Amino acid sequence: MSKTVLIVDDDPTQRRLLQAVVEKSGFSTLQAGDGDSALALALGAEQDKIHVMLLDLVMPGRNGMETLEELAKKRPDLPVIVLTGKGSIDAVVQAMKAGARDFVVKPAAPERIIVSIRNALDMKTLVKEVNRLKKTTEGGLTFEDLIGNAPSMRSVVAMGERGAKANIPILITGESGVGKEVIARAIQSASERSDKPFITVNCGAISESLVESILFGHEKGSFTGANSKHLGKFQEAHTGTLFLDEVGELPLEMQVKLLRVLQEGEVDPIGSKRTVPVDVRIISATNRDLSEAVKDGTFREDLYYRLNVFPIAVPPLRERREDIPALVEHFVRRINAAERLNVSGATAATLDLLKSHEWKGNVRQLENTIFRAMILSDGNKLHPQDFPQISGLTPGVTPASSSESLVAGKPHETSDVSDSAVSVLDREGHLRTLEDIERDLIEFAISNYSGHMSEVARRLGIGRSTLYRKVREHELDVDDVRSA
Repeated sequence: MSKTVLIVDDDPTQRRLLQAVVEKSGFSTLQAGDGDSALALALGAEQDKIHVMLLDLVMPGRNGMETLEELAKKRPDLPVIVLTGKGSIDAVVQAMKAGARDFVVKPAAPERIIVSIRNALDMKTLVKEVNRLKKTTEGGLTFEDLIGNAPSMRSVVAMGERGAKANIPILITGESGVGKEVIARAIQSASERSDKPFITVNCGAISESLVESILFGHEKGSFTGANSKHLGKFQEAHTGTLFLDEVGELPLEMQVKLLRVLQEGEVDPIGSKRTVPVDVRIISATNRDLSEAVKDGTFREDLYYRLNVFPIAVPPLRERREDIPALVEHFVRRINAAERLNVSGATAATLDLLKSHEWKGNVRQLENTIFRAMILSDGNKLHPQDFPQISGLTPGVTPASSSESLVAGKPHETSDVSDSAVSVLDREGHLRTLEDIERDLIEFAISNYSGHMSEVARRLGIGRSTLYRKVREHELDVDDVRSA
């Protein structure tokens, strides 16, 4: 879906000129002739559909500066690009202080306007990603930040919210990659310890000889290599939450010591002459069946019951396939911000393909697969051929280039090219203009090669940048052409 730019200017001619420039670059537009109308649109029921505002400073009634100040109070997330005919330093400084993202002096080159819009959108995406990372690292990730509306995930959220209200040990179970740590962080954020430390320990990634030191700490000189005193993870998490990931991998000897800490509320650092009291909320996670491990004798029964007071089972991705489109959109947005890419999403056929896959690696595998596909993709949409390991298609070779193609997993015969050939004559038998023929030829090529722009450019004998420029010049909607 294309981004929408709200153009605010009291001059109808200026609005039409800006509309032509903006829409030619693939954006949608809305228009307002004054500040009040602009605020009504930007703060109204459809405000989520407006992504950038082009705002003229000099207008009758509520001027641009007053409009900008009001927006900064009620919708600071909306990027505003100020248009000014004065170009005075004072006006620019005042606008930037009021919250403008950029300014453009009229008359401005179309390229300057489009670059400013794209930069504003990129910055907005980066700000969202920074806020997400900040939430994750500072313990601010909430249940509202979790992506998933499937019934099984709603049950997980409901259980997590209940468990967060009490200082009760929680055991999160589920396959690798389902997001157990994300659930743990959300529980921490919803608890009374939300502003306290959240310390994670991957019990399966610690050398057996170092487990005790890492968990409970040691004194200087207590063993060879102990050159300084080390606080264990329990002491680091004091007053907060300790997340024991893959707790089923702990050696039996350490399980005994962990049980004692949970029972007594104090740790005994290696080489210390006295114990240290700790106040820690325990959330543990495992991808193993601990009840079976208890039967096998690899996990202590008493520790199992101590940890499994409030169990939460996170479903695998294959049991909540309806969440895949939202997850894909989330990962595309994140990867765009991190890698400076410009992928707008996935086609319907691609989403059907992804929803039909088993995803044994769950959400983590989906994220990595989306990342790889975005690097492979040449267009602004993800297509089945961008997922060769799933679709069986070769990157760079579209389904339409072979005798059969896949649409939603079913083969169909390709159409005869001659039936859709571009005509050089009009209905009266006269030559059509070169511009009209070029437009139809490009439109036909994009449709024939399923929107794979590298192949289209190669077949037309032009560069990709030239192809994209001509698509903009002819105002072609690439998505509509692909689906034709």
